[in-house]
Amino acid sequence: MEPFVRNAKDEQVERFELAPWLDLIPGISVGFTGRSGGVSEPPYDRSNLAYHVGDDPLHVLENRRRLAEALGFSPEAWTCGEQVHSNAVAVVHAGDRGKGYLDRSSAFQETDGLVTNVPGILLTSFYADCVPLYFADPVRGVVGLAHAGWKGTVRHIAVEMIQTMEREFGSQRSEIRTAIGPSIGGCCYEVDEAVMGKVREALPNEGGLAEENLYTSASDHAGKTMLNLKELNRIIMIKAGILPTHIECTTWCTSCHPEYFYSYRAQGGVTGRMASWIGIKER
Repeated sequence: MEPFVRNAKDEQVERFELAPWLDLIPGISVGFTGRSGGVSEPPYDRSNLAYHVGDDPLHVLENRRRLAEALGFSPEAWTCGEQVHSNAVAVVHAGDRGKGYLDRSSAFQETDGLVTNVPGILLTSFYADCVPLYFADPVRGVVGLAHAGWKGTVRHIAVEMIQTMEREFGSQRSEIRTAIGPSIGGCCYEVDEAVMGKVREALPNEGGLAEENLYTSASDHAGKTMLNLKELNRIIMIKAGILPTHIECTTWCTSCHPEYFYSYRAQGGVTGRMASWIGIKER
């Protein structure tokens, strides 16, 4: 069953909630945005949530405000990083609340992963085909996000997040829950041999994990491969000790559904960005 449920389209921002997690931690809010409901104009229409794409910053700020308030958070709770396809993970403390909300310069710099145990902080990151990864420790009340394009994936940003949760919060791998959100699928993501060389270096080489769903040769382009980044992240998580039953994985492909999502590849590189979000509301 699809875990990311499109069940909250309104005048604010279209949302896909991670339904299996809504009771995981008291007060948790978690999901992924669609492109409807905001104020951005073409080619960023309508709910672009990132400053760096060329959209009017006032439109971005209004879209962020609408999303935060629709989720039950103060807009100033919005906290994000300046993503660079790294494997860097930042621990977000109470004093970091709101970093990146008003402008890019105040965000966590060169950071693609965020994790916190502080209620009232809304962690966010941005996408137009890359893979959003979600993390939660329901025992200790820890939540995190990671932005995983192919570079972040092969640099094992998922493992960096898991290790950070262990080191900073005492999380146990057997108790960590993860989820893989809407992103470009193996049906649409064509890569060259330079990318596949890095992918092969990142693959687990033991444990009997099946790879038949991970990649196939592109039928129309010699030397090209159709890569399933979602599956690659799932395999890396399992190898890192996450229980397969603790991993939710979407079937949504951002390239296949332009009516719902922005897609960098499908829209020629000029488009908006969706946001993943996770946070625990203050009680």
